[in-house]
Amino acid sequence: MKTYQPKHKDIKRNWHLIDAKGAVLGRMSTEIAKYLTGKNKTEYSRHMDMGDYVVVINAKDVKITGKKYEQKQYFQHSGYPGGFKKVKYSKLIEENPEKIIKLAVKRMLPDNRLRDPRLKRMKVFAQEKHSYEDKLTKKGK
Repeated sequence: MKTYQPKHKDIKRNWHLIDAKGAVLGRMSTEIAKYLTGKNKTEYSRHMDMGDYVVVINAKDVKITGKKYEQKQYFQHSGYPGGFKKVKYSKLIEENPEKIIKLAVKRMLPDNRLRDPRLKRMKVFAQEKHSYEDKLTKKGK
């Protein structure tokens, strides 16, 4: 008996549509990370990039629980003295709601050589309009 090992030519990438309107950020991000890694497929293999494409719409309407709207902050440091920046969630959702979902999903994916190609397959839009109508099937969420 031999173990089945999928080849790169055997990988089929599907398209999934996720509507962020009213969805909780963390729970939605885990679902997106599952699609990007390919863990929803039966032939999943950890060392291969088997994930699907994900289109997220209505990013401006994503919800978070508790008091995070006023208290949650995003931190960044350039490595230089005085290079520390912090931005509140309430300000970031107004200016760049796509970045919130991208950061949440990025931090849920493993930090290895497959993370960047997986993130490139995620398309996030603040509004309902997007340019991937022809790629999506009706069965996508």
